[in-house]
Amino acid sequence: MKRLELFQRLSRSSPSRIVLVVIDGIGGLPVKGKTELETAFTPNLDKLAEEGICGMLDPVLPGVTPGSGPGHLALFGYDPLEFEVGRGVLSALGVGFPLQPGDIAARINFATVDEEGKVVDRRAGRISTSLNRKLCEKLQERIKIPGVDIFVKTEKEHRAVVIFRGKNLSDKISDTDPQKTGVPPKEPLPLEEEAKDTSRIVKEFLRQTREILGSLKPANFILMRGFASLPHIPTLQEIYKLHPACIAVYPMYKGIAKLVGMRVLETGESMEEEVLTLEENFESFDFFFLHFKQTDSSGEDGDFERKVRIIEEIDSLIPRIRKLNPEVLVVTGDHSTPSSLKSHSWHTVPVALVSPYARVDEVREFKERTCIKGGLGRMEAVNLMGLMMAHALKLEKFGA
Repeated sequence: MKRLELFQRLSRSSPSRIVLVVIDGIGGLPVKGKTELETAFTPNLDKLAEEGICGMLDPVLPGVTPGSGPGHLALFGYDPLEFEVGRGVLSALGVGFPLQPGDIAARINFATVDEEGKVVDRRAGRISTSLNRKLCEKLQERIKIPGVDIFVKTEKEHRAVVIFRGKNLSDKISDTDPQKTGVPPKEPLPLEEEAKDTSRIVKEFLRQTREILGSLKPANFILMRGFASLPHIPTLQEIYKLHPACIAVYPMYKGIAKLVGMRVLETGESMEEEVLTLEENFESFDFFFLHFKQTDSSGEDGDFERKVRIIEEIDSLIPRIRKLNPEVLVVTGDHSTPSSLKSHSWHTVPVALVSPYARVDEVREFKERTCIKGGLGRMEAVNLMGLMMAHALKLEKFGA
């Protein structure tokens, strides 16, 4: 029996509530002896760890560096090796684009390349969303490829998404983002024979993009990754009988929430406004996914001090979440983003679970080096959903 089939059999609806707080990219590596989380002053997260049960999560498998999609799918109970969803689909859903079967979506980074065509900045200095919107409109208006409809939509800051709509398109296309600077973008190569025509379309799209953006700064080119078509994934309602909601600022996380059947709640741009949205809607849903992005962004920028400050700001909001008194409160991350690496990494992430039914361990601080000693030990993130459901008394007994 597959994991989700089992949970579909065992799950039951109840009034108890679960709040899953995801601090994006929370894990780090020591700089001057301490990680960002270990450096931060976090009395409220520490109190949560003291009153709950802790551990460390492998987002996918030991040694595997996850993207944000696999990292979040695992937290929601979907094996990311079984349910592989491309970043393009998540971006398209996140901006509310009505994807159709056969559409191919790809995530875009506006980027800066030098006169030799080498990538200088993969994020074009994190351009403003308003500039992003103007660039997307320019590309949408001017790029024409016979036989294909093209939609270019803004996400946020340097992020955008492009959707190709036509006959016999394939998502088996390699990324053009080299994931590092000092080298030129990669070619969009067909990964299967059926993708040759789509590869030619993407190359033409990039050629016209270079002509349109080439004289601009800092966003004078784009990088593409996560080519994908819309998959079928059973929803959290179907599997766990939940009435789930998402509170997130960045479109991609709204996209993955929509994909698994969550209601995406309107919220403000700040973390405090996200918590306010949780407070205002707490009685209306029984599962909340509350996402904080800025830890990941600061890690990718290599800004250790800013990541520390953001963790401390999140810590200051924890009492408001606890005051709501959910039956289960979990704080964790979807992956690690050490500022010393300026990227996602394969390292485990800390997790703390508080519930009246938690078997409290000896952990007293929410830090990487303490959580590994907790009662949950080290486990794959896909197992977390079952534990949240169990501690909320939402699972029946298995077997006689």
